[in-house]
Amino acid sequence: MKIYQSLDAYTASGKTVVTLGTFDGVHKGHKILLAQLQREAQHSGGEGVILTFFPHPRMVLQQSSDVKLLNTIDEKAALLEACGIDSLIIHPFSHEFSRLTAEEFVKDILVGRLNIAKMIIGHDHRFGRNRTATTTDLVTMGRQYGFEVIQLSALEVHDTPVSSTKVRNALMAGDIALANDYLGYPYFITGIVGKGKQLGRTIGFPTANIVVHESYKLIPSHGVYAVSAVIAGKTVFGMMNIGTRPTVNGTDETIEVNFLDFEADIYDAQLKVSLHHRLRGEQKFEGLDALKTQLHKDREATAQYFKSLPV
Repeated sequence: MKIYQSLDAYTASGKTVVTLGTFDGVHKGHKILLAQLQREAQHSGGEGVILTFFPHPRMVLQQSSDVKLLNTIDEKAALLEACGIDSLIIHPFSHEFSRLTAEEFVKDILVGRLNIAKMIIGHDHRFGRNRTATTTDLVTMGRQYGFEVIQLSALEVHDTPVSSTKVRNALMAGDIALANDYLGYPYFITGIVGKGKQLGRTIGFPTANIVVHESYKLIPSHGVYAVSAVIAGKTVFGMMNIGTRPTVNGTDETIEVNFLDFEADIYDAQLKVSLHHRLRGEQKFEGLDALKTQLHKDREATAQYFKSLPV
């Protein structure tokens, strides 16, 4: 997949099949849409193009809202690339861009710059200034400017339509199982391994302190999770604590992973840590001995969880 950092950097070599949106999480619903995009592009011989935006529109238009997203822009690009689409355009979203009317967006961007033949959209698509234009408007403009619009129905999981908002809500509630079901893959956090206070090492549970630099990345509810990561080409399992470490009167949120059967020095390495199962919520223990006793139980529960999974 070719990645372009703006619409100006992209030049269509022929007719294109296009979808657009923020694609936060690249969940099961998104993947159905992207699979349709790929089929339509292959059938027509055109180029499959994803148009997305960064920063997220709400970061620009609602700066006080403290937007939290499921993916960093690099994580999202990697997930989209795995879907096999030809080109990804990540256009910088701005106040100026937000003021484009629906007619200007269709005429100048979709037709003039992307040379669109087909548009693949989801069930709730709205666009143009203040998102006032509907799918019906897009179909009408498609007839006017000579491109086809294909609208897909919402995918339902547990009798509810999948959406990025539902994934976020599940993660913030600590329901990692539901979030992963919506996503179709384990939610993951990407960060650099930094040096923490190394308290875990003193009680026999050395941890990798994961530092996430993107403040907009959604960190799930505080608690202990069974996780995995790929280190030097090998999958390793562990338990991750997200929280403030109340037993030692901590105040800052930390993300720490104790890996099972793994002792290599990985400071400064970039890790992608996948969250599979929530073991428990964050707790404050009477002291380090009580904490250590619980960590032994957490480690055993983590090992048993991964042993129970199909090979």
